[in-house]
Amino acid sequence: MRFRTGPSTSRPVLLMAAEQPVRKNVRPDVPRPVDRPDGGADRCHNVRGPPGTGHGTDGSDGNGDMTMTERDDVSATDGDGGGGAGYGTAGVRGALGSGRAFALMLVITGAAGLLAAWVITLDKYKLLEAKAEGTTFTPGCSLNPVVSCGNIMESDQASVFGFPNPMLGLVTYGMVIAIGVALLGGARFPRWYWLGLNAGTLFGVGFCMWLMYQSLYVIGSLCLWCNLAWVATIVMFSYVTAHNIRHRLVPAPDGLRRAVAEFHWVLPVVWIGAIGMLILTRWWDFWTG
Repeated sequence: MRFRTGPSTSRPVLLMAAEQPVRKNVRPDVPRPVDRPDGGADRCHNVRGPPGTGHGTDGSDGNGDMTMTERDDVSATDGDGGGGAGYGTAGVRGALGSGRAFALMLVITGAAGLLAAWVITLDKYKLLEAKAEGTTFTPGCSLNPVVSCGNIMESDQASVFGFPNPMLGLVTYGMVIAIGVALLGGARFPRWYWLGLNAGTLFGVGFCMWLMYQSLYVIGSLCLWCNLAWVATIVMFSYVTAHNIRHRLVPAPDGLRRAVAEFHWVLPVVWIGAIGMLILTRWWDFWTG
């Protein structure tokens, strides 16, 4: 109710609240969904817990503020940000999107892998063409006896599936770029799609690690473009896996989930650093000679 001063008296006049909208059956302790411009229902309003207790009803700090990870969950999903239980913009239950940084990561790593695959494919074609003409061709990345892309391209390991390995990269890295661009445009995918992407990157990183072993300890040469593809695939796999763990698409203990959300950069940095150390020690005499 409100008060105002009447025209002929200084006493306050009571105004009934009938002119004000009345919410029925609304409990003050129950969070209410937020209406979004696209017609969907976003995450519920946070109900503040006792100040300083860290017990807001949506897992916030109790003062109505969410952590950085939780804000990313809200921006990336339409549901609870966890098990893919929300609704995508198309009304598909379980659809999950991603943040802008993650989508850009897919585009950048996919582009790096695609560039490497494209250059290796061109050089492989020139090698075959030169062999057919009875001439020789030296790829531009063949710099010395160790860094020799030609040795890698002419090895049996360069055509494991009966065709040049980079042709597989042309397809798969292109698919990753397409997924990243779709996510930048607001696309959301179901759980099986994210798990399929995770399985694909797992195959890719496993194949790269096998090629790395063959390159270092069997063939005895390095290919710089191959190294670029290794790094791109490692980063891609690490962050896709971290994304799926953080959003509970992949089962994991809560402690691991929190660690992945906080230290997502550790795995790719340590992994790439370990490969660098292997390369350094494998040809230590050459590097230091």
